[in-house]
Amino acid sequence: MPSSAARFTELDWCVLVGYFVAITAFGLWVSRKIRSSGGYFLGDRQLPWWVMIGQSFGTGTNAENPVAQAGSAYQFGFATIWYQWKNMLITPFYWLMAPWYRRAEKTTIGEIVEERYGRGLALLYTVYAIAFFVFNQGAMLKGAGKAISVATGGEIISANGVVLAMTAAFLLYSFVGGLVASAYTDFVQGFLIIVLSFLLIPFGLAEVGGFAGMRATLAADFPDFFDLYNEASRIDAFTIAMLSLNGLVGITAQPHILTMNATGRTERAGRVGQTYGSFVKRLCTIGWAWTGLIVAATVLQRGHLLKDPEAAFGYACLHLLGPGLVGLIVACVLAANMSTCSNFMVNTGALFTRNLYRAYFRPHAGDRELLWVGRLSGLGLTVAGVLFGLYVREVLQAFLFTETIAALMGIMILGGFLWKRANRAGALAGTLVAFGVYYALGYLMTCRSGDAPATLGAAWDQLVAAWHDGRLAPFLASGHLQIVYKWSAMPFAWAMAAGAVAFVLGSLLTRPEDPQRIARFFDNQARSTDGEGLPEGAPKPPAADRGQDLILLDLPGWLTRRRWHGFFRRYREDLVGFVLAWGSVGALVLLAWALMQIGR
Repeated sequence: MPSSAARFTELDWCVLVGYFVAITAFGLWVSRKIRSSGGYFLGDRQLPWWVMIGQSFGTGTNAENPVAQAGSAYQFGFATIWYQWKNMLITPFYWLMAPWYRRAEKTTIGEIVEERYGRGLALLYTVYAIAFFVFNQGAMLKGAGKAISVATGGEIISANGVVLAMTAAFLLYSFVGGLVASAYTDFVQGFLIIVLSFLLIPFGLAEVGGFAGMRATLAADFPDFFDLYNEASRIDAFTIAMLSLNGLVGITAQPHILTMNATGRTERAGRVGQTYGSFVKRLCTIGWAWTGLIVAATVLQRGHLLKDPEAAFGYACLHLLGPGLVGLIVACVLAANMSTCSNFMVNTGALFTRNLYRAYFRPHAGDRELLWVGRLSGLGLTVAGVLFGLYVREVLQAFLFTETIAALMGIMILGGFLWKRANRAGALAGTLVAFGVYYALGYLMTCRSGDAPATLGAAWDQLVAAWHDGRLAPFLASGHLQIVYKWSAMPFAWAMAAGAVAFVLGSLLTRPEDPQRIARFFDNQARSTDGEGLPEGAPKPPAADRGQDLILLDLPGWLTRRRWHGFFRRYREDLVGFVLAWGSVGALVLLAWALMQIGR
């Protein structure tokens, strides 16, 4: 069994270099036919369903995921899995929403926003989307940096050094091959991510004496560590509900979601890819949480101390794996990041090219010019992500922050699909109010007067007391302005509620959007994109005739008789897939519960 003296050996370097050479060569090989911007940004919408699963899983799974999950489970127990399982309870809705993006027939979410709300909000969304990619890339790179730095003993390279070195790893084939290279390498690297998720477990169990030894070590001092749900993990039912809301609304506004859903050969390929690629990630999350428990037991048995809980995953790599396997696990971490960063680089270039460069500077630019602008802008904005990665300290909070800003922006995206009456004034009001409330409450929770706990209720009580005592200005001056505030359920809930109210009132109190444009938008959503061989200019077939009508569109329509006519026949694809997805949710929850019963 490897000891604490384990180091990154020559064999590990051979494994790591071999992986890098192989995946880069493969990415360049599948890139050889990319000659147009459509192929670069969307893969010409011809990806098979199995590649769509790999793309969704690979892009949605990043190095910060195992780092953050293992760290939180090490600190507070298995129940912290709900930080990452926040999307578990809303994954079945992916099946219902996936066709929205394909039927829009756009290259970016920014273009969908422009069609729904106009050019001004499209610009606002584009600015947000680019910031989202920058923040996410930074969090991912730092997560990988922490894992690799600790896994190699902390002597070969620092976490920030890994951030800088890793950036070069995914740039080459992404710059050349775009989404095609990203999607196919995602599929290949997905297998390595699965290895990453479970490789440490058998070695760890052997180290701590199996399930029984792990439970005996932890149960005395941490009896709640093996619960699937408890409030001792700092995640109660309300927090899970808010995390789920965060995921449901936020997924609609994440700027790469279009490529996750709209690049398959058929609508079902997009549905299967997004839904079941996400379920594979939920399965891997069990392995990450399990690793955190193993590290907690190992540390207690060896008398070690981890100053940073998020070093737990790297600690496991260093102390539980032998020569060659450490190199493999580092390659797996690289795979998790390269698969996502390559997709983000392509999407960032698409946003900049189509929503800024072409819209405001070169509206008549040729396709080859757009292709090169996409490549260069994606490269440049990736550098900005590196700089944010150097700034990030706590990966879990950076991860939750990027998810939260997506949810705040998602009010107008989701609302635009669910409600025909939504307009640009309501969308702008909802977005600004949601962000304003979230940051105001986040700032308030950093204000201090004495040793009160950092909760929203305590902060509000102190604010009221400071007002009555004439100390309001000093109290407010004690807060800290930050880009990333620590995620808390209550401020998020208030921000979402305030944003939703502003969205509805703003829409009702101002002039509606152009009825003809809104009718075209929803008519596209009512037509299947699976029809092949249609004559030039012929309308796409009604989705209802194929059982592909979309049940969530324009929810107020549920109050009309038309919505219920031929209900199952029209919504067959939605209803059957939705039920099967809930079956998958139940199976994964049952599996996690059963694993935590072993060794009792």
